[in-house]
Amino acid sequence: MAAFLEISDDCRGHELGLFCVPKHYEEDLDSVIIPNGLIKDRTERLARDIVRDMGGHHIVALCVLKGGYKFFADLMDYIKTLNQNSDRSVPMTVDFIRLKSYSNDQSTNCVKVIGGDELSALSGKDIVETGRTMETLLTLLNECRPKMVKVVSLLVKRTPRSSGYRPDYIGFEVPDKFLVGYALDYNEYFRDLSHICILSDSAKEKYKV
Repeated sequence: MAAFLEISDDCRGHELGLFCVPKHYEEDLDSVIIPNGLIKDRTERLARDIVRDMGGHHIVALCVLKGGYKFFADLMDYIKTLNQNSDRSVPMTVDFIRLKSYSNDQSTNCVKVIGGDELSALSGKDIVETGRTMETLLTLLNECRPKMVKVVSLLVKRTPRSSGYRPDYIGFEVPDKFLVGYALDYNEYFRDLSHICILSDSAKEKYKV
């Protein structure tokens, strides 16, 4: 089972006043649940684990947009640094795909694949995949017959709606709360937050479409 850092269900997070949060979001957030520095440190450790496990394989690193872009960029930077400064390195190319599965704050049963290059170009490659809504994407990827698929996810949510799927690499296991920041959004807002925060109920109504 993948190692992860658990954020407990009774964790209320940290007071917003202890962190740098954009003024225009101060009334929309309950708390900071994962500070940026902790995200970065955990991401660096995930990069080390990936290089250890995948060294020698050619990896196509596939980023799930839009919510995965910040984690993906930081993860790739850490892997690049390790490639330059260690005896074991990972040959790597990158690609991008966009999935949409949320309507306001509710996850839907319909997953839309939007944009991205042809998945058939991934045939025969090893893939480290980063993002959410994985089971649908994995079905599409496996149709392209890659040698192997590994999934890296910064967050895994404990929720009764879960299908039970677990990624190969996990940053944090978090409670069933609506989280924003570090590229995670609510109707395209809050991606510009550096920290991962708990969205307030009033903000769900304010930004609802």
